Amino acid sequence: MICGAFVAEIARPGILATMANEPFRRIALVGFGEAGGILGHDLAKTGVDVSFFDILLRSKKGRGPMLAKAAASGVQAKETLREAVGGAELVISAVTASSAASVAKEAAKLLAPGQFFLDINSVSPETKSREARHFGKRKGDFVEAAVMAPVPTQRIKVPMLLGGKCATALASRLRATGMNATAVSEQVGVASAIKMCRSVMIKGLEALAIESLFAARRYGAEDAVLASLDATYPSMGWKEKLPDYLISRVAEHGRRRAAEMREAALAVADVGLAPLLTERTAKRHDWLVDEIAARNVSFDAGEFGEAFSWRALADALARRAKPGGKRKRRSRR
Repeated sequence: MICGAFVAEIARPGILATMANEPFRRIALVGFGEAGGILGHDLAKTGVDVSFFDILLRSKKGRGPMLAKAAASGVQAKETLREAVGGAELVISAVTASSAASVAKEAAKLLAPGQFFLDINSVSPETKSREARHFGKRKGDFVEAAVMAPVPTQRIKVPMLLGGKCATALASRLRATGMNATAVSEQVGVASAIKMCRSVMIKGLEALAIESLFAARRYGAEDAVLASLDATYPSMGWKEKLPDYLISRVAEHGRRRAAEMREAALAVADVGLAPLLTERTAKRHDWLVDEIAARNVSFDAGEFGEAFSWRALADALARRAKPGGKRKRRSRR
């Protein structure tokens, strides 16, 4: 199956092999938040012409900082989605989970054959499949991506799994551009299923860490609990950096991660399983964000020191907890 990006070039001998290894020269980003900002910065540093559109450009509060970030990264801000995607060889959607479907629908109206649309958002396989249906034969080629590690850690080299009829072709060109992409299926939804099912475990572990360790801290039992976990799973780092890392991800990005978990819950439900733990994981992530806001806890150096500490966060929330917050025991009768 040949994707639209190559249809006009089939008659030229050897062109498919040549294009498969050709780096992208012009890339547009939809969304210039954490992931979009990092990818835009790193791509621009490699010599790619990068433009972006973000809804925050229409915000009085958000416009200034976003323009400053773009200027520092060598990325061009565009006032509309149409301006951003016009002439781009590749469009990368890096928005919130709740906006992913609407962005794909709007972009599908603007893209032409020969342009790739890559959705890197953490949404359910069914959502990705619905997005793909907006792209027809006379439009750009839709490819899904599952980002398999935190973007801030690995930046442009973050591993991505691709799905769709053009996944193999796009993966080759992304690698030539300096990215880390692997095609896993010609069917849209498989890559996202891998990501969503993994997220059930990873973000579930974050929620369990919060609930277990915050309770243990209030009992004064956290060192013994961590020692026991370390003895059971000695390679995970329970007595080292793992607890701080797991809980910091929720403290910093809990709202977004809760939204991703609700997409994961949809993915679980779509195959006939009740997403009991997945839905509760989302609630625990939201709970931590709400508590931090309600208690007016700051992450500046004065409160937490130079590095994030889950113990310091747990203590700050406990000190500022409202009196009378203990839960009544249920009657067992």
